[in-house]
Amino acid sequence: MTDPAHPSTHSPTHQDRQAQLAELPFFRDIPPVAVQRAIARVVVRQHPAHQPILLENDWGNSVYLVLSGWLKIRTYNFDGKEVTLNVLGTGEMFGEMAPLDRVPRSTDVLTLSEASVASLPAADFLHLLETEAAAGIHLARLLAKRLRQVNRRLRLRESDSTARVADVLLFIAESQGVGPQGIEIPNLPHRELSGLSGLARETVTRVLANSKPKGSSSAPAIAMCCVCGTAPPSKP
Repeated sequence: MTDPAHPSTHSPTHQDRQAQLAELPFFRDIPPVAVQRAIARVVVRQHPAHQPILLENDWGNSVYLVLSGWLKIRTYNFDGKEVTLNVLGTGEMFGEMAPLDRVPRSTDVLTLSEASVASLPAADFLHLLETEAAAGIHLARLLAKRLRQVNRRLRLRESDSTARVADVLLFIAESQGVGPQGIEIPNLPHRELSGLSGLARETVTRVLANSKPKGSSSAPAIAMCCVCGTAPPSKP
């Protein structure tokens, strides 16, 4: 797993940034001229770890694209307990809902590591959706993917703790895709895995410890199952 506390220190030029933005998944299959017009007013900011980028009830003036680093989306339940809804990595989009339905944001977004985040003005985002069918299709696929992920996690709420922790790791790996070194997921604190799985932090720690072969320095077996794309079966 990659360490969210130590991202790359490379400082790209403006041209590098424009090229990086144009290669993001959301802009694929969109004519280059339309992409360049859409990202002309994008602002890229560097954020330290553990800093809020968006807060619940903020107004949606921008849509955001992750260029590097790791972020989490969180909310709070009725008891005031923090709930982690998702973890985002390079290439992913967030903040797209508020400009669409013109209501304040419903969650917080915070950095888990140092992160580079591009801010796309909401008006340019909406114009792209209105003029380029491919952009609308990409957005529909993104929302459908997130809905499927939520449905899967809800079904696993009745599974045992091992299956739930494994599914969280697989969920994060699937959302990031395959990088140069294979599938990479952040080395998240157990507290974050607890928020994603709905389990107590102590339970997550115990599951990961029990899945690691005794006397071995290798990754826990549960993580290896997830990298291979399968979750271990639930215990009877």
